[in-house]
Amino acid sequence: MTTQFKALAVGDSGKITGFQPSGRAYRKRLLAMGLTPGTSFKITRFAPMGDPVEIKIRGFSLTLRKNEAEVLMIEKIT
Repeated sequence: MTTQFKALAVGDSGKITGFQPSGRAYRKRLLAMGLTPGTSFKITRFAPMGDPVEIKIRGFSLTLRKNEAEVLMIEKIT
């Protein structure tokens, strides 16, 4: 079941399943940052206003703006 970053809390883990069709402008940039389908990540923190979000992926921390993160289709890992 796909969800969005805003539905996850700090400490939750997820897996990238794909990209939203409307996110073509960000897709190449996200792929270059290692956000490829099948990759697992963990939410490490949200900024006080909810933007940006920091995730731990492939052994490093990555900060994404809300509009970039919404392009990703993700699945929560329990």
